[in-house]
Amino acid sequence: MEKEKVVLAFSGGLDTSFCAKYLTEECGYELYTAIANTGGFSAEELVKIEEKAYKLGSVQHASLDITEEYYEKSIKYMIFGNVLRNGTYPISVSSERIFQAIAIINYAKSVGASYVAHGSTGAGNDQVRFDLTFQILAPEIKILTPTRDMTLTREYEIDYLRKHGIEDDFKKMEYSINKGLWGTSIGGKETLKSELTLPEEAYPSQMVAEGEEQLVLDFVDGEISAVNGKAYTNKVEAIQAIEAIASRYAIGRDMHIGDTIIGIKGRVGFEAAAPIILIAAHKMLEKHTLTKWQQYWKDQIGTWYGMFLHEAQYLEPVMRDMEAFLQSSQRNVTGRVFVDLKPYHYVLVGVESNFDLMKSDFGEYGEVNKAWNADDVKGFTKILGNQMKIYHAVQTKNGKNE
Repeated sequence: MEKEKVVLAFSGGLDTSFCAKYLTEECGYELYTAIANTGGFSAEELVKIEEKAYKLGSVQHASLDITEEYYEKSIKYMIFGNVLRNGTYPISVSSERIFQAIAIINYAKSVGASYVAHGSTGAGNDQVRFDLTFQILAPEIKILTPTRDMTLTREYEIDYLRKHGIEDDFKKMEYSINKGLWGTSIGGKETLKSELTLPEEAYPSQMVAEGEEQLVLDFVDGEISAVNGKAYTNKVEAIQAIEAIASRYAIGRDMHIGDTIIGIKGRVGFEAAAPIILIAAHKMLEKHTLTKWQQYWKDQIGTWYGMFLHEAQYLEPVMRDMEAFLQSSQRNVTGRVFVDLKPYHYVLVGVESNFDLMKSDFGEYGEVNKAWNADDVKGFTKILGNQMKIYHAVQTKNGKNE
């Protein structure tokens, strides 16, 4: 009898390694594996992951590079919106999972699979992101989730793999590390406790730089266009260049504490040197080039966009409407930003832009007014206070002085 095909979203980590072996040994499926690369794997790493997949029983493995698509359809808008979840987290894994799910389900359809599987647990956000995307784009393909359904511990999975002759660096697997173009998340025993933080050695990038240096970033219509004077037409390469420079200073580390899609609180460590610096530099440039109300409404849209993206709502059509607004808001966000890099932190120095609203003929803040006189301000202030004067006069008249 011909075996039924299952496509497993495979990263080579502990959970997906267990799933690969379990789906072939215990369930008898014909296993296809696929990794959707969002910029977190080198060519050498992808080769090792492919070798591991075949060792675990895969009959066909695919490496799907979706980094460019990920930038164009997600990262670009997160920069436009200065998106930081709870003011901290650049939505690294949250955003990339949707595009990985889209790539995996399209691959599953292309090979005629009856099933698609992922290694998410039942206690996190990723299970919803994968399931929801799979259900919307291919409702005819059934979803398998051994790790979630069996409520497995990491110790059980390691023991199972060893019993089936699979040896790996299980010590390294004590930390769950998810790396992509837009940052790296790190989960481990410390992130399960409210009072602990990650040890230095848990971070993939270590602090190796000394002293300080200046990073110069050029933006055109809100998108990064040059790094330290070198022009980039490929935005992915520009982000990678910033990461290579800034990660040496161990910049962009933090702990994200937030509300999960399923309603519980969660913690995850992360490092994201390029995202944190890019968002901060972009936001500073916007402060100089956007009006007060452009900034206000863009902040509202950016917050909603990030929340929807985090909570697996990327395929909701309102996301395209918000993207259109964010794109429109960037037409004057062009200029240069200077950033000083130091061990574990950075300093925004300033900007240069032809669209700088601070450099006008109207006045210099706190120094001199050029487009109005003293009487203009006196009259303006008097009218501005009318509503408050009326309110307080009525309060006094009725004996309700505040």
